[in-house]
Amino acid sequence: MTFSVQDKRVVVVGGGRSGVAAAALLLARGARVTLADTAPHLEHGAELERLGAALALGPHEPALFAAADLIVLSPGVPLEQEAIRAAQRAGVPVIGEVELASRWLTGRVIAITGTKGKSTTTTLAARMLEEAGFDAIAGGNLGQALSAQVARSRPESLHVVEVSSFQLESTETFHPWIAVLLNLSADHLDRHASVAAYGAAKARLFRRQTPDDWAVVNADDPAALALARGGRARRFDFALRAAVQDGVTVEDELIVRRDQGAAAPLVPLASVTLPGRHLLSDVLAAAAVGCLAGVPPAAMQRAVEQFHGLEHALERVTALGGVEFVNDSKATNILSARRAIESFDDGRGLVVIMGGRFKGGRFEDLRDVVAARAQAIVAIGEARPRIREAFVDLVAVYDADSMGDAVRRAFAAATPGGVVLLAPACASFDMFRDYAERGRVFKEEVRHLAAEVGSSTGLQ
Repeated sequence: MTFSVQDKRVVVVGGGRSGVAAAALLLARGARVTLADTAPHLEHGAELERLGAALALGPHEPALFAAADLIVLSPGVPLEQEAIRAAQRAGVPVIGEVELASRWLTGRVIAITGTKGKSTTTTLAARMLEEAGFDAIAGGNLGQALSAQVARSRPESLHVVEVSSFQLESTETFHPWIAVLLNLSADHLDRHASVAAYGAAKARLFRRQTPDDWAVVNADDPAALALARGGRARRFDFALRAAVQDGVTVEDELIVRRDQGAAAPLVPLASVTLPGRHLLSDVLAAAAVGCLAGVPPAAMQRAVEQFHGLEHALERVTALGGVEFVNDSKATNILSARRAIESFDDGRGLVVIMGGRFKGGRFEDLRDVVAARAQAIVAIGEARPRIREAFVDLVAVYDADSMGDAVRRAFAAATPGGVVLLAPACASFDMFRDYAERGRVFKEEVRHLAAEVGSSTGLQ
């Protein structure tokens, strides 16, 4: 039966990018839409009102939610909010924006999740498909919301969708043709009740798959492998270290596809320009998607050669006084910060800017890589006391009250030939709107510092 919202009363909760796209889609499909947000003002509020939506700003009204025929949640809205739970108890269905959009897609879905690497893998996989001539549309948690893709979805379309645990936890019928699980470690424990709950949300990726679908799993990650067990889809692994029978791996300076043990070359490692071995793992995952979709090796190689990484993901900013500045603001959890630090050789003299709003996990899990590679840490945001406690006996730890202060303290602590690395291991919301704003401010402060140093030394 075709899903319809014609003349239904739908409350969209959350006025960010995904919520606005969901509201516009619902209005186009004939729903009577109210967008509810606790903020007193919405950036796109006037536009939504012109389209026909009502706005309910400020504290949520339980009566509004209980009277709805459907509630659609933006990813940032927890299911546990009392107004939402009360509506559910009253029999109102509650779904997420990704679930809503997926019910109207006519193309197939390639869904990519994991604790680290989702955006890189999603972007590169889409570029491989585009190089091969497919109608590939990237988005979801990255870039264009899935709801904004519905209008251009065709049977031949391939929707390459980055999905977070927040988006997956409110899915019901979401059905990826190819489901990719990159890795799994503790994250978002400020939202999920436990690591098990976080994993259960990720596992919903495989829930609706059939034996005609594919599950692409990181064979180097025991937690990811355990999460994928029991799924009905065919398995196609990728790995840098583990033995792969059917999937993608590295042999003799080549990325290769193994099929029942036989290897076929895909992309020379020399074509990969991304820094860090963990980003090479993301390239393997994208290549696995390409293999299953029918992308020729030559198209894969062209996409890899033209892809130099994403903004805020081990992004080289500049060198100043012999010190390199690197922006990895997307390192919002312990695992991603670890991978960022591991990307630099022992003895490089790293100074790591770390901190923000703590999301769970253990800073102590970084002690070995900090001891091996870092000479100092500059702590920012709410997590400063935790960071100091975790590392003060290993390296010098400096507190900073702002990003500008952090950049200057890090530069003062660095030595020529060293690196100042922004790898927060935390969310950004205590100081910034999101990780992207944090990364942009870091780069701005580096530029300001460069201007100051140039002025004081007579450099231009």
